[in-house]
Amino acid sequence: MSDTAAENSDVLLTVDRGVATVTLNRPRAINALSHAMVRDIDAALVRWEDDPSVRAVLITGNGERGLCAGGDIVAIHDDAKAKAGENWPTGSATAQFWRDEYVMNSRINRYGKPIVALMDGAVMGGGVGISAHATVRIVTEKSKVAMPEVGIGFVPDVGGTYLLARTPGEIGTHLALTTARMTAGDAVAAGFADHFVPTEDLPAFVEALHTGTVDTALSLVSPVPESALAAQREWIDAAYTGDDAASIVARLRADGRDEAVAAADAIEAKSPTSVAVTLRSLRRASAASSLDEVLDDEYRVSIACLDSPDLVEGIRAQVVDKDRRPRWRPAHLDDVTTSDVDRFFAPLGDAELGLTSAAADSVSKGPQS
Repeated sequence: MSDTAAENSDVLLTVDRGVATVTLNRPRAINALSHAMVRDIDAALVRWEDDPSVRAVLITGNGERGLCAGGDIVAIHDDAKAKAGENWPTGSATAQFWRDEYVMNSRINRYGKPIVALMDGAVMGGGVGISAHATVRIVTEKSKVAMPEVGIGFVPDVGGTYLLARTPGEIGTHLALTTARMTAGDAVAAGFADHFVPTEDLPAFVEALHTGTVDTALSLVSPVPESALAAQREWIDAAYTGDDAASIVARLRADGRDEAVAAADAIEAKSPTSVAVTLRSLRRASAASSLDEVLDDEYRVSIACLDSPDLVEGIRAQVVDKDRRPRWRPAHLDDVTTSDVDRFFAPLGDAELGLTSAAADSVSKGPQS
């Protein structure tokens, strides 16, 4: 049976045999999340949590390309470029989008009923936020999981730094600074996913979820493929220690093996400011006591990114003009100062996300109008 979404909506909401399903429905855009989609999903989660006819929630995506490639970064680019409206940037449309998205990420993490996410195909950025905080996270042989933010002058968000900071060793630092994609085996090894189901078996898995229980469906999982990333822990852990990104690059080059040099090349192609801020974010996230604490921190960083030249330039180069030749400011890691990084973590006063404060009470009931 249908819930509230229209047939041609960008997100379809249904309830059938005790399972409420969120289907992201923008296949041409690899189901990229818009603000309206986030608001609809979060409002549905609020309804379903208190609905006795719903025993579990399923998150999936239409099309063959992936669950979700992230947020609508073109809209973010346009907003950041215009710098329009009062109280910039905390009063911007993008700031409100992130606020509602991060509240949704938090809700998924602490939901009172099982949430099962099918992480088939591309799962990047906001796609990680809507799936990797779920109760049960399923990957397939088609899964490509990544946090690619530093490549567009941004920093991992949607609770991504919380997950990255809790990977074995320094795998998360490597993933964040290089934007490397995880396979199914990598995602499970890194703690971004739990189980492996071949794509051809997903219909049977979903049917088992509807006719039985979550445990019934999990009886259909297959052995997890080996992780090539986990096998490289030795050089990754040695290179990515410490709090200085330039030193990490130097250690990667000194290592000499092809994978390490390629990682150094990848990092140096990214926004130097984003790389430095991401490294600080990861270290802060590793010391945080909860996902909500990290989301509060990520919101401060995201707002600062919105007012940074590299975000507009990165999206322009990668998505708008597609010349793949971003002109970062500053252009080199050595030119990023401590004070440059500090400003991304400055308190926002009344504009804080507030998930870990008394203000959380005012945002926990769903997206605000």
